[in-house]
Amino acid sequence: MSVANREIAERLRAIRELSEISAEDLAQKIGMDAEEYKKYESGEADIPVSILYDVTNILKVSMTELLTGGPAKLHIYSLVRKDRGIAVDRNKEYLYQNLAYSFSGRKIEPLLVTVPVAAEDEPLNKHPGHEFHYCLEGSYKIQIDRHVLTVNEGDSLYFDSHFPHGMKTFGNKPAKILVIVI
Repeated sequence: MSVANREIAERLRAIRELSEISAEDLAQKIGMDAEEYKKYESGEADIPVSILYDVTNILKVSMTELLTGGPAKLHIYSLVRKDRGIAVDRNKEYLYQNLAYSFSGRKIEPLLVTVPVAAEDEPLNKHPGHEFHYCLEGSYKIQIDRHVLTVNEGDSLYFDSHFPHGMKTFGNKPAKILVIVI
C-alpha cells in the first residue's frame, strides 16, 4: 500500500473517531462486516471508492478532505486541467481522477474513470445515490444487479447505484468514462 493510501486510511480512522462513531457502527451503516471495514482503516486493504463515498456522506466530510487532508476552498468555480484531477487510487481494477476536488460543498462527485483491459470479472459494489456515465473512449460491459449492458463510445447511462454494479472493458482497449456520482 502506498504512503498516500496509508494516509487516507489514517484520516478515515481519525475522522470517524472525531465523529464519535465506532468502527462497528459505521460498518453497519454502510452495510459491511466490521472486521472487513477495520482492514480499510488499518491500511491492510485498499478502500473502494464506493466505500469512501458512503463514509464521507455518513461522516459529513468532503471527499477532498478525506483524500488530501485539507478542505476544498473554491466556491464560484473549479477548473481542473487535463490530467490534473486528484487520483483516487482506491480500487486496483480502475483508475479514478476526481475532477472537482477543489470546489467546496459540491453536490456531485465527477470522476474520470479508466477501466483497463482485463480478463477477470468486474468487482461489484453498491452505494446510496445514482450514477451517470458517459463513455468517452472504448467500450465496456457493466453489470447492474442482474442486467448486463454494453456501453460504447458516445453512449450514456444513468442508474440507481444502490444496486450492485461493476464494469469490465469490452474489446482490446481501455475505456475512459466520465462518471458522475450523485
